[in-house]
Amino acid sequence: MHTAEELLKLQPVVMKQLQMIFEKDRVGHAYIFEGGKGTGTEEMMLFFVQLLLCENPKNNVPCGTCRSCQRIKSGNHPNFHQVYPEGQFIKVDAIEKLLNEMSKTGLEAGRKIYVIHSAERLNVKSANTLLKFLEEPEGIVTAIFVTQNINAILPTIRSRCQHIKFREIQRDVMVKTLVDSGITQSMAATVSMMTSDLEEAFSLAKDDAFALSRKTVLKLVEATFKNVHEAMLVVHEDWLPLFKEREQVEMALDLLLFAFRDIVAVKANPEAMCTYPDLVPTWKDAALHTTFNKLSAQLQAILNARKQLQSNMNKTLMMEQLMLNLQEGKSFV
Repeated sequence: MHTAEELLKLQPVVMKQLQMIFEKDRVGHAYIFEGGKGTGTEEMMLFFVQLLLCENPKNNVPCGTCRSCQRIKSGNHPNFHQVYPEGQFIKVDAIEKLLNEMSKTGLEAGRKIYVIHSAERLNVKSANTLLKFLEEPEGIVTAIFVTQNINAILPTIRSRCQHIKFREIQRDVMVKTLVDSGITQSMAATVSMMTSDLEEAFSLAKDDAFALSRKTVLKLVEATFKNVHEAMLVVHEDWLPLFKEREQVEMALDLLLFAFRDIVAVKANPEAMCTYPDLVPTWKDAALHTTFNKLSAQLQAILNARKQLQSNMNKTLMMEQLMLNLQEGKSFV
């Protein structure tokens, strides 16, 4: 479970918003927590639940040691219930079981809280089953709907909830967190461009296959600085044997795009934060020998290659054409 300090760094606006709701005693009957993967919706939801049920909160932070906090941590608080999808949808049976649990007289006094995970998977029937209880709960009840896309939640539910919007994790925060955990600065900077999910970023940073992919892409970039023959050689000897599946090629093209974006960034600002900080001297040298117009043409060539990949163009032909286009777009000397 994340600490209050960690959550404040992760989602400062949401954290202060929820703490203010608690401090002013303006807790609503229903909330939608909307945020992409890795933005901390689950962690913040648990913090809010613990804060609302804590027996001894201090400075708008749950104590973490009272009986209620301990029961939430262990997952057996009688006033806290969670519903997850089964397959594609949250089924009516799951909602009916929830309502039955919420109505039991054996529950402890005070607030009752239920959480609907992946709330966009509520179908019309299960949403309608929940609707009456949402509008007219028995006692003090708070509902939290967790979703990655509020627009996918049925309007009948959406209109009855307060919207809490989670923003993407700031890149510099992610990089610092990764570096503090032992990941190199260069790798942390790269994986933070590939995903906004901290756990996925950790996984990528420690993945030998991803490290090889990164190395291969950078080898190709440096080959394009020389001549088309060097670039074609790297494509056939390194790139094509390594990146065989469509998803692998998509990732590699993204890594390639980020390299040329780095050159644009350092040309505009030598202190810019790069995807490949270990190659900044190389990027600065490259930036001196090209123009923004030519860099723009190279970026567009990579984006076009990505589109061609989506249309199932032959990968070898696509890469050969891309190498020619990258050469036409530059004037390195």
